[in-house]
Amino acid sequence: MNIEHPKRASRPSEIANCVGACLKEGDLDGILKMFHPECVVYFPPGEEPKKGLAAVRELFEPFAAMRPTLVSEVTGTLINDDTALLQAKWQIKGPDGSVISEGNSTEVAKKDEDGFWVYYIDCPMGPPAFLPTLEE
Repeated sequence: MNIEHPKRASRPSEIANCVGACLKEGDLDGILKMFHPECVVYFPPGEEPKKGLAAVRELFEPFAAMRPTLVSEVTGTLINDDTALLQAKWQIKGPDGSVISEGNSTEVAKKDEDGFWVYYIDCPMGPPAFLPTLEE
């Protein structure tokens, strides 16, 4: 599905709302626009981190197909120039209102070349107890 999604995050705290709008529409391409091309996602917990947009597509595809509701409350933001550290509480609710998944996330966001904010490092369930080393 390729829906043109005009909403972009002009502040780091808006990224989750943009992802939520895309999820509700089943707009997987729109979700991908909310992530840096070289992003790292630590999900699911206990597995190796996933890197890049192909990994984001794979992780979000089942959620986008359900067209769920993402409810996110940013609980902390620290911004330094074009990089931000975010913490949030979130839930994904199915069409029937049941909670499918929830967590306390930690993310690093960056401004993209267009001046919009995107996720660079995403730990939806918070950072792991120990941080794995990703080699180039």
